[in-house]
This record gives sequence, structure tokens and C-alpha cells, in this order.
Amino acid sequence: MRRLWLAGISAALASMVVGASGATAAVDPLVPASGPTPFAANCNGFPQTGTLYPNAEVEPYIASDPAHPASVIGVWQQDRWSNGGSNGLLTGVSNNGGRTWTRPTPPPLSHCAGGNAFNGGDYERASDPWVTFGPTGTAFQISLSFNNDQNLTNAVLVSRSTDRGANWGPITTLLRDTNPRFFNDKESITADPTNANNAYAIWDRLDQPNPNDPNTFFGPTFLSRTTNGGASWSRPRKIFDPGKDNQTIGNQIAVLPNGDLVDVFNLILGGANNVAVMRSTNSGRTWSKPVFVDQLGTIGVRDPRDDHGVRTGDITPEIAVDPRPGTDDVYLVWQDARFSGGQADQVAFAKSGDGGATWTPSKRISQNPDVQAFTPSIRVDANGRVGVTYYDFTSDTVASPTLDTDYWFARSTNAGNTFGARERVTPASFDMRTAPDAVGFFTGDYEGLTSAGSVFEPLVVLANSGNAANPTDVFATRVHAPFGGSVAAQAPAQNGAGVAPQRTPGRTPTPGAQTRH
Repeated sequence: MRRLWLAGISAALASMVVGASGATAAVDPLVPASGPTPFAANCNGFPQTGTLYPNAEVEPYIASDPAHPASVIGVWQQDRWSNGGSNGLLTGVSNNGGRTWTRPTPPPLSHCAGGNAFNGGDYERASDPWVTFGPTGTAFQISLSFNNDQNLTNAVLVSRSTDRGANWGPITTLLRDTNPRFFNDKESITADPTNANNAYAIWDRLDQPNPNDPNTFFGPTFLSRTTNGGASWSRPRKIFDPGKDNQTIGNQIAVLPNGDLVDVFNLILGGANNVAVMRSTNSGRTWSKPVFVDQLGTIGVRDPRDDHGVRTGDITPEIAVDPRPGTDDVYLVWQDARFSGGQADQVAFAKSGDGGATWTPSKRISQNPDVQAFTPSIRVDANGRVGVTYYDFTSDTVASPTLDTDYWFARSTNAGNTFGARERVTPASFDMRTAPDAVGFFTGDYEGLTSAGSVFEPLVVLANSGNAANPTDVFATRVHAPFGGSVAAQAPAQNGAGVAPQRTPGRTPTPGAQTRH
């Protein structure tokens, strides 16, 4: 284990901190959680295709320990490939609420991280990191691990830590496929805060009966659970099948204070995206039929000047629940272009007050209505206050030679009825064009956000503008009272005032199965 932040903060971060005079007191200075890659060149074990971005971290996730709120664990992809996955997943640990970070030896979820045929990590790449804490301090992390053949050998792997992330136990393989007709995708894992014995892993499993016909497929939701604190896991089973040529993606389970489960996912029917949920009142043994929340009206995010893609969380809704006993509030955010007449993705929000059975009408909560906003995350603190983070292009102008991007935090103190003025997390904009290009400029299909008491703790990837040797890093911060203190809501920029032109409508659903690894 070695200290990261003392080993050297990137020049990009140093310049951003110098320019931080506009930041409010509610957002602490950014702290690097990642560091230089520990992986050796060609550590995959076999020749690889695609473009490798060494020292590029993407797609972080974070969880805080309910038993010790100062303890947090972050996970992320390390050394991203252009055509899917990374050399391995790394783990960061903080025991002071994210103010400083160490990087313990991660579980061997790929060859580069020490995986082999004997320890269960016999895979060339890893993707889709996720981490969760149980109520007594046991943590779980999960990986989609696969070989460069991608649609041949792939598996969902889980590892457990009983010492808040300092050490990780043996790998459990939940499901491994070597048949080219199957591909497991977009897995997540949730420990039950009401029962230390229970945790739930969930994902979609794409099935192409004829691999030569990508337009004929099934994409059901699969679930595996532990009821003994991770000592063993159940055989994965199909809990929902939307039928031929339809699928789910982005399944995430949240646990209500009474122990009921709510799974949110993108239900893709006929190529159209929809936000849907399913509920279980018996710890995942049986599930309700899907409840339709709303259409997911994303058109995707593009560079305003040359239409180059920006890969975002556009087809994966995010979920949070109010953790207070006796509450039944569930919150969702996702990307949607309906509020701009189909011109630009922005952040949509909906709420359920009855555990996911019924939902409020969707509304826009990203503050600037004139720019693309994307990859939202959502959490609820111990007092029932809702926090949302997201990226947008507010600072980008026609005159700028870079794609100026910022990260924001917004909070509601009245159960999502209204949101206060957003807080700027990035003290200076970064250039999204210098992020890895993985079917679009890429910082992650999701970013990390957790809460500990009344403090929100984002874990986010930012590009180190112009630094090809270190394209991105993972940064942590804390957002706390006073919220919105001395900074008034920022006036929306107008396209006629020099803002870069935004995305035009017209993207049609992509035919065939959707994967996000």
C-alpha cells in the first residue's frame, strides 16, 4: 500500500487549484485518488487489438462504510482500451472521508492485476467496476472481465473485503461464458444496508442465437445473490426477459429502509430507450413486472464543433433511495433531450414516494438549459437531502480551441421538489477532447457519488488537458454546508452570446443489441 497524493499531484490539477478563486466554500479542493499505472507494458498475456491509453483512468465508483462513515472505497478502470475495457481495475481507499487516498493491492480481476487460471482472474481485460459496503463494514466489488475476443470469453467476478478495502479475498465467478452467443454486460452490485447477510449482483446477458445476425438477440436481466455475507453466491438466474430483439441494460438495485429492492434499468423495446423499475419484497426471490417510469429520450452527446462523439451515461439511468427509516422515496436521473426540443441531452429527474410503484412527471434539473449536460449521478444523505452531480459544456465557447467541460453538484432540501443553485466541482474547465477516445471521448458511463452523514463525496474522472502521457485521473472531493452560500445561480448562457453551437436532433436508435463495456 502506498500513498498517492503525496507521490505527486498532476500539473493539470495544480493549475486548476490555482485558478479556484470562483469556487464556493461548500466544495473542498479536489484530491487525486489515482496515480501512475502500476501495470507493465503488454501485461495482458496475449496481443491486443485497439488503442491503449496508458495512465488513463475512467469510470469510477465509490461507496462509504455505514459503520465507519470516514471509510470510503473507490474503484476505476486503469489503462483504458479504445475498443472496450481496460488492463485492469484498481482500488483506492480513504479512511478520512476522501481527503487522502492509498491504493491497496486490488483483487486479481485480470492478467495485469495478477489474475491467472488458478485464482479466477484469467482474463485479458476488465471493465464496469462497482463497489458497495454492507452495514457491518464488509465490502464487495464486481467486474466484467473478458478476453480480447470480447464476445467469446467473458465473466462476472466478485471479490470481498472484510477490512474496509485494505485486503481483498478470493474471486468468486458468478457466471462465465465461452460460447460466442452470450455476452454479460453492465453489472452492478449492492449490499443490503438492512441485512448484513445479503448482497445482490445484477446485469444483462445478451444472447445472440445466430452470431452472424446481430439484429436477432435477447437481452434478459440476470441476478445472483448472497445470503451469507459473501461466503457463497447463488447460481445466476433470469429474473426478467423482455423478449426477442429487446433487452435491458444498466440494471442497478437500491434497497429501501424496509428491505424492499428496486431495480432500475433501461428497457430497450424496438430500439427505443425507456426508464423502468422492478420491485422485490422478498430479498430478490421474486420480482414484480416492470413499472414504466418514462421514455429515455437521449440523442447522445457530441462535440459542438465537429460532431465527434462524447461517450456518456446516455442509456443508463441512475437510482438513489432515502435511507431514513420509515421513508419510501426513490429518485432517478438520466439523460434526456426532450427539454430542449430534441436539441441537447440534459439531466432528467423523477421521484417515487411509494417505493417505485408510481412516479412524478419527469423534469429537467441541469441548470443551464442551453448546453449539453450528461452522466448524472444521484445520492440521498442521512437527512434526506438529494445530491446530483453531472458534466456540462457551460464554459465552452465558439472561440475556444478546446472542448471546455465542467463538473457540477446540485442539491435539494425538499425531496426533489426544487434544487438550489449548482456548485462548481471543477475549479477550472478541462478539455474533454484529451480524454481517451473509446467510441467517443470517454470519462465513464457513470461517475461515483456517495454520502456519509450530511456530506456528499463525488469521485470523478477529469482530463488532464493536453497531457498525452497522463490523459485522465480520478479525483475526490467533499461537498458540504453551506450549500450555495455566496454564489447566486449562474445565468444560462445564450447561443447568440458566443456559446458553442449544441447538438442537433435526429439520432435514431442503433439497431441490434446494445453493449457498454
